[in-house]
Amino acid sequence: MHNILVRDLGVCGYAPVWEAMREFSAARTPATPDEIWLLQHAPVFTLGLNAKPEHLLAADAIPVIHSDRGGQVTYHGPGQLVCYTLLDLRRRGLGVRQLVGALEQAVIAVLSGYGITGKTRSDAPGVYVHGAKIAALGLRVRQGCCYHGLSLNVAMDLAPFARIHPCGYPGLRVTDLRSLGIETDMNTPGRQLHAHVELQLNQATSGLPLAVGA
Repeated sequence: MHNILVRDLGVCGYAPVWEAMREFSAARTPATPDEIWLLQHAPVFTLGLNAKPEHLLAADAIPVIHSDRGGQVTYHGPGQLVCYTLLDLRRRGLGVRQLVGALEQAVIAVLSGYGITGKTRSDAPGVYVHGAKIAALGLRVRQGCCYHGLSLNVAMDLAPFARIHPCGYPGLRVTDLRSLGIETDMNTPGRQLHAHVELQLNQATSGLPLAVGA
Protein backbone atom coordinates (compact mmCIF):
# COMPACT_ATOMS: atom_id res chain seq x y z
CA MET A 1 0.00 0.00 0.00
CA HIS A 2 1.14 3.54 -0.71
CA ASN A 3 1.16 5.98 2.18
CA ILE A 4 -0.54 9.33 1.67
CA LEU A 5 0.46 12.52 3.49
CA VAL A 6 -2.62 14.53 4.54
CA ARG A 7 -2.43 18.31 4.91
CA ASP A 8 -5.20 20.49 6.38
CA LEU A 9 -4.82 23.94 4.85
CA GLY A 10 -7.85 25.74 6.30
CA VAL A 11 -9.52 28.45 4.20
CA CYS A 12 -7.45 29.43 1.14
CA GLY A 13 -7.74 31.45 -2.02
CA TYR A 14 -8.10 29.32 -5.14
CA ALA A 15 -5.24 30.69 -7.24
CA PRO A 16 -2.40 30.16 -4.70
CA VAL A 17 -3.47 26.56 -4.03
CA TRP A 18 -3.82 25.84 -7.75
CA GLU A 19 -0.30 27.15 -8.35
CA ALA A 20 1.03 25.12 -5.41
CA MET A 21 -0.54 21.96 -6.85
CA ARG A 22 1.07 22.56 -10.23
CA GLU A 23 4.46 23.23 -8.65
CA PHE A 24 4.20 20.12 -6.48
CA SER A 25 3.26 17.95 -9.46
CA ALA A 26 6.00 19.38 -11.68
CA ALA A 27 8.68 18.83 -9.05
CA ARG A 28 7.70 15.38 -7.85
CA THR A 29 9.87 12.34 -8.51
CA PRO A 30 9.01 8.61 -8.55
CA ALA A 31 9.80 8.58 -4.82
CA THR A 32 7.59 11.54 -3.87
CA PRO A 33 4.78 10.47 -1.50
CA ASP A 34 1.22 11.10 -2.61
CA GLU A 35 -0.64 13.83 -0.76
CA ILE A 36 -4.21 14.82 0.06
CA TRP A 37 -4.93 18.49 0.73
CA LEU A 38 -8.07 19.31 2.70
CA LEU A 39 -9.31 22.89 2.65
CA GLN A 40 -12.09 25.37 2.02
CA HIS A 41 -11.91 28.03 -0.64
CA ALA A 42 -12.89 31.66 -0.44
CA PRO A 43 -15.85 32.29 -2.81
CA VAL A 44 -14.89 31.65 -6.43
CA PHE A 45 -16.33 30.36 -9.69
CA THR A 46 -13.97 28.10 -11.61
CA LEU A 47 -14.24 27.02 -15.21
CA GLY A 48 -12.61 23.82 -16.44
CA LEU A 49 -10.69 23.35 -19.65
CA ASN A 50 -13.84 22.54 -21.65
CA ALA A 51 -16.12 25.03 -19.93
CA LYS A 52 -18.58 26.97 -22.06
CA PRO A 53 -18.95 30.62 -21.05
CA GLU A 54 -22.74 30.49 -21.33
CA HIS A 55 -22.86 28.19 -18.29
CA LEU A 56 -21.75 31.14 -16.13
CA LEU A 57 -24.88 33.23 -15.85
CA ALA A 58 -23.92 36.05 -13.48
CA ALA A 59 -20.68 36.19 -11.52
CA ASP A 60 -21.48 39.53 -9.87
CA ALA A 61 -18.77 40.21 -7.26
CA ILE A 62 -17.50 36.62 -7.08
CA PRO A 63 -14.14 36.11 -8.84
CA VAL A 64 -13.96 33.86 -11.89
CA ILE A 65 -10.90 31.71 -12.60
CA HIS A 66 -10.21 29.61 -15.70
CA SER A 67 -8.64 26.46 -14.30
CA ASP A 68 -6.79 23.55 -15.91
CA ARG A 69 -9.03 20.86 -14.40
CA GLY A 70 -11.52 18.90 -16.43
CA GLY A 71 -15.20 19.70 -16.46
CA GLN A 72 -17.35 22.78 -16.80
CA VAL A 73 -18.20 25.48 -14.24
CA THR A 74 -18.61 25.11 -10.49
CA TYR A 75 -18.64 27.21 -7.33
CA HIS A 76 -16.38 26.92 -4.30
CA GLY A 77 -16.97 28.69 -1.02
CA PRO A 78 -16.73 28.40 2.77
CA GLY A 79 -18.60 25.41 4.16
CA GLN A 80 -17.57 23.24 1.22
CA LEU A 81 -14.94 20.59 1.93
CA VAL A 82 -12.37 20.42 -0.87
CA CYS A 83 -10.18 17.34 -1.12
CA TYR A 84 -7.30 17.68 -3.57
CA THR A 85 -5.67 14.39 -4.53
CA LEU A 86 -2.05 14.71 -5.64
CA LEU A 87 -1.33 11.18 -6.77
CA ASP A 88 1.14 9.24 -8.88
CA LEU A 89 -1.37 7.19 -10.86
CA ARG A 90 1.30 5.42 -12.88
CA ARG A 91 2.98 4.15 -9.70
CA ARG A 92 -0.37 2.97 -8.39
CA GLY A 93 -1.32 1.37 -11.71
CA LEU A 94 -4.56 3.34 -11.81
CA GLY A 95 -6.41 4.82 -14.75
CA VAL A 96 -8.55 7.95 -14.63
CA ARG A 97 -11.81 6.01 -14.60
CA GLN A 98 -10.62 3.93 -11.66
CA LEU A 99 -9.64 7.11 -9.82
CA VAL A 100 -13.00 8.75 -10.47
CA GLY A 101 -14.77 5.62 -9.24
CA ALA A 102 -12.64 5.50 -6.10
CA LEU A 103 -13.34 9.15 -5.27
CA GLU A 104 -17.07 8.79 -5.87
CA GLN A 105 -17.25 5.68 -3.69
CA ALA A 106 -15.32 7.46 -0.92
CA VAL A 107 -17.98 10.19 -0.85
CA ILE A 108 -20.77 7.60 -0.92
CA ALA A 109 -19.14 5.90 2.09
CA VAL A 110 -19.01 9.19 4.01
CA LEU A 111 -22.67 9.87 3.27
CA SER A 112 -23.61 6.34 4.28
CA GLY A 113 -22.13 7.02 7.72
CA TYR A 114 -24.74 9.78 8.13
CA GLY A 115 -27.57 7.53 6.92
CA ILE A 116 -27.66 9.21 3.50
CA THR A 117 -27.76 7.25 0.25
CA GLY A 118 -25.54 8.79 -2.40
CA LYS A 119 -25.63 7.76 -6.04
CA THR A 120 -23.52 8.29 -9.15
CA ARG A 121 -24.57 9.11 -12.70
CA SER A 122 -23.02 7.57 -15.79
CA ASP A 123 -23.38 10.82 -17.73
CA ALA A 124 -22.05 13.22 -15.08
CA PRO A 125 -19.24 12.49 -12.56
CA GLY A 126 -20.00 13.30 -8.95
CA VAL A 127 -22.34 12.12 -6.22
CA TYR A 128 -26.05 12.88 -5.99
CA VAL A 129 -28.71 12.64 -3.29
CA HIS A 130 -32.32 12.52 -4.51
CA GLY A 131 -31.12 13.94 -7.83
CA ALA A 132 -29.30 16.92 -6.28
CA LYS A 133 -25.52 17.16 -6.53
CA ILE A 134 -23.65 17.09 -3.24
CA ALA A 135 -20.12 16.33 -4.49
CA ALA A 136 -18.30 17.38 -7.66
CA LEU A 137 -15.13 16.05 -9.28
CA GLY A 138 -12.55 17.72 -11.49
CA LEU A 139 -9.10 16.32 -12.26
CA ARG A 140 -5.95 17.09 -14.20
CA VAL A 141 -3.53 14.34 -15.22
CA ARG A 142 -0.03 15.13 -16.50
CA GLN A 143 2.78 12.63 -17.04
CA GLY A 144 0.98 9.95 -15.08
CA CYS A 145 0.27 12.14 -12.04
CA CYS A 146 -2.94 13.93 -11.07
CA TYR A 147 -4.02 16.94 -9.09
CA HIS A 148 -7.27 18.79 -8.32
CA GLY A 149 -9.86 16.39 -6.88
CA LEU A 150 -13.32 16.61 -5.36
CA SER A 151 -15.55 18.89 -3.32
CA LEU A 152 -18.23 17.88 -0.81
CA ASN A 153 -20.88 20.39 0.19
CA VAL A 154 -21.17 20.40 3.98
CA ALA A 155 -22.79 23.63 5.23
CA MET A 156 -22.46 26.40 2.68
CA ASP A 157 -24.35 29.23 1.05
CA LEU A 158 -25.86 27.43 -1.94
CA ALA A 159 -27.23 30.63 -3.54
CA PRO A 160 -24.24 31.19 -5.89
CA PHE A 161 -25.01 27.88 -7.63
CA ALA A 162 -28.11 29.62 -9.03
CA ARG A 163 -25.76 31.91 -11.00
CA ILE A 164 -24.34 29.00 -13.00
CA HIS A 165 -25.38 25.84 -14.76
CA PRO A 166 -23.63 23.54 -12.25
CA CYS A 167 -21.11 21.36 -14.09
CA GLY A 168 -22.74 22.45 -17.35
CA TYR A 169 -26.24 21.13 -16.56
CA PRO A 170 -29.03 23.76 -16.64
CA GLY A 171 -31.44 23.33 -13.76
CA LEU A 172 -29.25 20.88 -11.85
CA ARG A 173 -30.12 21.08 -8.15
CA VAL A 174 -27.35 21.29 -5.55
CA THR A 175 -27.54 20.30 -1.91
CA ASP A 176 -25.33 19.98 1.17
CA LEU A 177 -25.23 17.97 4.39
CA ARG A 178 -26.93 20.74 6.36
CA SER A 179 -29.86 20.80 3.95
CA LEU A 180 -30.18 17.05 4.50
CA GLY A 181 -30.44 17.52 8.27
CA ILE A 182 -26.80 16.84 9.16
CA GLU A 183 -25.16 19.39 11.46
CA THR A 184 -21.40 18.89 11.74
CA ASP A 185 -18.15 20.81 11.85
CA MET A 186 -15.79 20.71 8.87
CA ASN A 187 -13.12 18.61 10.56
CA THR A 188 -15.26 15.52 11.07
CA PRO A 189 -16.26 14.92 7.44
CA GLY A 190 -12.72 15.89 6.46
CA ARG A 191 -11.27 13.06 8.54
CA GLN A 192 -13.88 10.67 7.24
CA LEU A 193 -13.34 11.65 3.63
CA HIS A 194 -9.57 11.31 3.54
CA ALA A 195 -9.79 7.96 5.36
CA HIS A 196 -12.25 6.62 2.79
CA VAL A 197 -10.27 8.07 -0.12
CA GLU A 198 -7.17 6.25 1.11
CA LEU A 199 -9.13 3.03 1.58
CA GLN A 200 -10.66 3.19 -1.87
CA LEU A 201 -7.35 4.06 -3.55
CA ASN A 202 -5.52 1.22 -1.82
CA GLN A 203 -8.26 -1.24 -2.75
CA ALA A 204 -8.18 -0.05 -6.36
CA THR A 205 -4.37 -0.30 -6.42
CA SER A 206 -4.47 -3.84 -5.05
CA GLY A 207 -7.07 -4.88 -7.59
CA LEU A 208 -9.74 -5.55 -4.95
CA PRO A 209 -13.36 -4.52 -5.66
CA LEU A 210 -14.14 -1.00 -4.52
CA ALA A 211 -15.99 -0.97 -1.21
CA VAL A 212 -19.41 0.66 -1.52
CA GLY A 213 -21.03 2.36 1.45
CA ALA A 214 -18.40 1.09 3.89
